[in-house]
Amino acid sequence: MIGSLLLGVAFQLATGAPTTSLVMRDATHSVRVPLVASADGPMLRPESLAPMLQISVRHDSASSYTLEVLGVRIQVDVGAAVARIGADVRQLASAPTLVAGHLMVPLQLVSDVFPGVVPNARWDADAKQLVVFNAAATRSTGLQAGEPAKVPARGASSRVANLPPVQAKHNRRTVIVDAGHGGVDNGMIGPLGGGPRIYEKNVTLAIAMKLGEQLKARGVDVVYTRTTDTLIALDDRGRIANRNSGDLFISIHVNAANPNWKDPGGSRGFETYFLSEAKTEDARRVEHMENESAQYEDGSKTGNDDPLSFIFNDMAQNQHLRESSDLAEIIQKQLRVVHPGPSRGVKQAGFRVLVTAYMPAVLVEVGFGTNPREAAYLTDSEKQDALAGAIANAAMEYLQGYERRVAGIGTGASAP
Repeated sequence: MIGSLLLGVAFQLATGAPTTSLVMRDATHSVRVPLVASADGPMLRPESLAPMLQISVRHDSASSYTLEVLGVRIQVDVGAAVARIGADVRQLASAPTLVAGHLMVPLQLVSDVFPGVVPNARWDADAKQLVVFNAAATRSTGLQAGEPAKVPARGASSRVANLPPVQAKHNRRTVIVDAGHGGVDNGMIGPLGGGPRIYEKNVTLAIAMKLGEQLKARGVDVVYTRTTDTLIALDDRGRIANRNSGDLFISIHVNAANPNWKDPGGSRGFETYFLSEAKTEDARRVEHMENESAQYEDGSKTGNDDPLSFIFNDMAQNQHLRESSDLAEIIQKQLRVVHPGPSRGVKQAGFRVLVTAYMPAVLVEVGFGTNPREAAYLTDSEKQDALAGAIANAAMEYLQGYERRVAGIGTGASAP
C-alpha cells in the first residue's frame, strides 16, 4: 500500500544524558544507529542510515564528500560547517569530521536539512521524529526521486460512468472513507430561513456509506472510520487509516455559510481541500469550523496553540501533498458532472482530520446545508447516490493513474 512505506526515525534524546543512538523504525522492525558524542553535539556515519534509507557516500577529494539521499546530492567538506545542495547552502551546527577514516556528520543534518531537501522527509519537532519514505516508496510510484507525481491527462466526462476495477499488482487497494462529525458533534445544522432541519453528521454518514458500497463494487477494499452515529476523535481518524494500510483517505463534510455574508442562505457549491496552510479567509473559516469538532473530545482543545504550523513547514516537500492536490482536482471534476451547484475549486487548509493520515488525503465539502435547496439536494437518497458515485469515480481514476505510473517504471525495473 502507498502509505505502508513510511518510516519513523525516533531519536532517543534523554534529558541531560548523552545521546548514544537513534532508532529507525518501520511497521515491522527497527534498526539502532549509533551516534558519537562531540563537543558540538551528536554525530553519525551517514552510511549507517542505509538499512532503511537509500543513501550513499562518495569521497570526491581530500576533504569533500557527496551524500546521495533518494536521488538528492548533498555536498559537505570536512572542517566546514555548511552543506551544499546545488546552489543552496545550508548552515550546519558543526563541521563534518573524520573518525578512524570514516565521515561523520552532525545529527542536525538529518533533523534540519533532510526535511527541506529530501523527497518525502518530514521532521516532527515535538516528537523528535523524522518521517520519510524508504527507497521502495520512490520506486513504487515510477518517479525519479524528488520528481512531482503527475496524473496522466484526463479528458472531460459528459456523464458519470462506472470505471472498471483497479488491478493492483500485489494486493487490492484500500480506501478509507470518513464520515465527518458524529455523536454529540452534530456539525453543521441547517438550512437558514426555515425548512426541514438537517444535521451534517447524518448527511455525511449517508454519503460515506454509499461511497463505500460503490467503491467495493469497483473492486476496492473499504474501511469506514465510523458506520454509526458516534464520535470519533479527529486525530484517531487518520490513525485508523494508517492502521488499516489505507491508500487514500476521503473525508466527507457539509459546508455552512458565514452568517455575516451578504446572502448566507444563497451560498452553494462544492469544494475539495487538501492539507496545507490556508491561503484565504474563507479557507481559514472552513478550517476553524471543521476543527471545532475537537471541543467534544476529552482533553482536546483548539486555538492558536494548536500545533499545526510545524507540520505545514515540515511537510512542504511531502509527496502526499502533491498527490492529495491531484486527487482533489479529480474529485472536483467528477462532482461537476452531477452537482447542480458551482464548483468552488480545490483549496487548502489545516484540517486536523487530515494531519495524521500518512497517505493522499482530502476533505470534500459536498454542498451548503445552510442553503434550503442544496439542503434538500443533499438529503435526497438518489442525489446522495450520484454524489457518492462521482467521488468513487474520482478515487478510481486517481488509483488507475497510480497503477499506470507503476506499470511505466523504466525498462529492466520492476515494482517492489
